[in-house]
Amino acid sequence: MKLTLNTSLLADTASQALFILVDADNLKQSQSTYKINDLDDLISATLFKASLNEVLPLIGKIAGHANSSLIGLDQAAEFKPAKLAKIAQTIIKASQKKFKQISIDISALPVELHYLFALSLTQAAYAFDEYKSKKNTFALAQIELIATQSTLTTEQLRLLEAVAHGQNFARDLGNRPGNICFPEYLAEQAVALATQYPDLLKVTVINEQQMADLGMNSFLAVSKGSNRPGRVITLEYKAHTDQAPIVLVGKGVTFDTGGISLKPGLGMDEMKFDMCGAASVLGTMRALCEAQLPIHVVAAIAAAENMPSGKATRPGDIVTTMSGQTVEILNTDAEGRLVLCDTLTYIKRFNPALVIDIATLTGACVVALGSVVSGLFTPDDELAAELTQAGQTAFDRVWRMPVLDDYQEQLDSPIADIANIGGPKAGAVTAACFLQRFTRDYRWAHLDIAGTAWNSGANKGATGRPVPLLMQFLANRAKNNG
Repeated sequence: MKLTLNTSLLADTASQALFILVDADNLKQSQSTYKINDLDDLISATLFKASLNEVLPLIGKIAGHANSSLIGLDQAAEFKPAKLAKIAQTIIKASQKKFKQISIDISALPVELHYLFALSLTQAAYAFDEYKSKKNTFALAQIELIATQSTLTTEQLRLLEAVAHGQNFARDLGNRPGNICFPEYLAEQAVALATQYPDLLKVTVINEQQMADLGMNSFLAVSKGSNRPGRVITLEYKAHTDQAPIVLVGKGVTFDTGGISLKPGLGMDEMKFDMCGAASVLGTMRALCEAQLPIHVVAAIAAAENMPSGKATRPGDIVTTMSGQTVEILNTDAEGRLVLCDTLTYIKRFNPALVIDIATLTGACVVALGSVVSGLFTPDDELAAELTQAGQTAFDRVWRMPVLDDYQEQLDSPIADIANIGGPKAGAVTAACFLQRFTRDYRWAHLDIAGTAWNSGANKGATGRPVPLLMQFLANRAKNNG
């Protein structure tokens, strides 16, 4: 979707509809700009108060704009970012099947929210109908934003479009079922992306025999239960840059039955979303290529399918990781950390400046934080502050959780170096502590997105988070490095 910004509605605009955001404390502000006929009478007749998301159609009230409406912000001065999505959804729902181009006057919205509102519009415009016999017909291709004053820049609009395309790519991958999206499929998607951007991306795919040769027995303990072989996929963006790379590691368990520690059947269909960490990393790389940020980034995807079979790992089995540490696998449903720990060891060959892993890792994080914010785990205060700030800017927020040595003893095993679970207490924390044992050679942060990667219920589907957060973090880094 194309986004543009103008200070006023152009006389020769191609827009087929006009939406004007209005402040409840200054309802008639739009009157002087658009000369709305009989506005006082219309407000009186409809009892329009410009409360949040309240819509007042202006049929024939603005010359030359038959399709126009006022949309209430309530009190604009007290407007909160969380409310932006509702207004964006209202506008997109009213437009996307009817109009090719629309204009939205956002002058009444506080300028610090213009970027987030534009991002909310792109997020609301997403739909997934790939497997429906009757396809949605969406006409909306361009949105013209109008603001007498705005902090939005051409550079930000370009970044917004890249983020939207990357986030939509991540959502598409997450929404595809396990019989379509399996480890080899993710590798094919990475190769296709590198083919699309040959001057920017270098891709490498490691198969199971190569993993065995490297000693990645923890990873193989998960993937060997499936007929679909696992893959470790790396994509290097701006590989010829001298700068030490930022490495993004994504959990790509394309379907998670739990293995021998089988999950309950209810809701297991949603375990196709257990690769959303990998999807977000691929989406970020897609956005990076479009935005062409001047920064060195490596993506690593741990792609596997967790299935019960005669070859599957049993609870109580012990494996030796690529790092040399041994793991007693007490629960085969704690598989994400098993594929990630070997991948986190593998990526040391890139000499990273820092590493961020992104994973739908624990149900415990969903219990702790719900679906509003992602869990952030890192012993690095500076890195935590950077990620938190980026999350606030992109409204893809995180909440820092502890990674303390006090929790490590919960992972002690009497017969191996470490157990893969730490008992019922602080499950999200002990999962992060498990990963920490494999990341002590570099700066590291872990994002547990189990609560934010997808929505359940009638609106079931991948969210594409945390692509906005990661892209904002990388954009901030690129700007500071420049």
